[in-house]
Amino acid sequence: MASRRPHVVIVVVNLPVERDRRVIRECLALEAAGYRVTVICPRGPGRLTMLPGSVDTAIRSFPQPLAGTGVLSFAAEFAWALLAVTTRLLGIMLRSRVDAVQACNPPDVFWVVALLMRALGRPFVFDHHDLSPELYECKTDHPRPAVLRVLRLFEKLSWRCASAVVSTNESYRELAITRGGCDPARVVVVRNGPTLAEVGPIRTESVEPELAETGPTTVTNRQTIVYLGVINPQDHVEAAVLAAEHLVGLRGGEDWQLVVAGDGECLPGLRELADQRGISDVVTFTGWLEGDEVDALLRSASIAIQPDPPTRMAELSTMAKTVEYVARGLPVVAVDLLETRRTAEDAASYVPNGTPDELAKALDQLLGDDAARNAMGVVARRRFTEQLAWDHQAKSYIRLWDQLLRRNPTGYNSVSDETGTDAARQTRPQHGTKEAVP
Repeated sequence: MASRRPHVVIVVVNLPVERDRRVIRECLALEAAGYRVTVICPRGPGRLTMLPGSVDTAIRSFPQPLAGTGVLSFAAEFAWALLAVTTRLLGIMLRSRVDAVQACNPPDVFWVVALLMRALGRPFVFDHHDLSPELYECKTDHPRPAVLRVLRLFEKLSWRCASAVVSTNESYRELAITRGGCDPARVVVVRNGPTLAEVGPIRTESVEPELAETGPTTVTNRQTIVYLGVINPQDHVEAAVLAAEHLVGLRGGEDWQLVVAGDGECLPGLRELADQRGISDVVTFTGWLEGDEVDALLRSASIAIQPDPPTRMAELSTMAKTVEYVARGLPVVAVDLLETRRTAEDAASYVPNGTPDELAKALDQLLGDDAARNAMGVVARRRFTEQLAWDHQAKSYIRLWDQLLRRNPTGYNSVSDETGTDAARQTRPQHGTKEAVP
């Protein structure tokens, strides 16, 4: 008789799962490897009960009536999320066996669930998406020391209570080991990024006009600069919009356009800013785009922009948008940040601080240099196909689960050994090293 499929419950509360591409890819990878998956997440507008594109990954959603805007409201939101998740997890466990749980942050409150799972002798995996203490500092003009202490304690508990930690890049892995005191053998790097199949054939400048016809923007002969991602204060998208104003002064506005794709709390203000500055004719806001729309937009673009400022949070984080850019062979203009440089390497033109003037000058230079853009595009595509694609990352992810639940004879140490080798490679320049749309 065929053995029962191991059942993994994945918890994500930052987004409904249908909007979290990393978690979607994790679910599909587990499903393809013979696991059964259930996701607990906030309820999206479609009130889905099954993950789109999956065979049988179930969604157990909960309403999210609270939206944090301050310390107390965030605390209430996180407490509600913990209560809603725990209630649904216990309900699932009463109906069927749950072999393991994976929780994705933020928030860092699911160490409570980790304690429950460890008490039952079952694995708990912490999928570390964001640095919550640094994120709080980025979003707050005057961070409260007491709040920071609580966030750091919860972060450390999330690391220490987990059976294994999945880090999205080497900087996060290093923090789990140094700041969290984790055993390096149980911290595995699994980067973000699309699959090879999602991206398809290599893009080139020569096919740009045809691809533009399938994109979500108006057909135009102008070159497209694209920003893709979340539009919140820490993302510094205002600098990209103001860079467009500077770029009009450098070269006029007839041969290019900036397309800002995504959603977030700053989007209404940015629309108003573009109107006030008189640049609405060169700046387009698309709102949230689905996967095929994202692909069409990036294929029609000439340059991508990553305006994240040089904060500690941005320095240590891998932006999902950067991997999406690189995957389509797009040259990138970006602030010079550690993990951004590890992702894009020579596929990006770097500026020191991300001021609108710096960004505009770098964009102007690339818009006028077809050869440089093509050369950067070749580097970008090679980095994606050889290392950054989810197809490569999924191998480490599934190997971890096989060790935790199937006692794979290759052993968990083989994962950590491979991760350590990758870390060593990323300390020196090469053409294939490293990896938050929205």
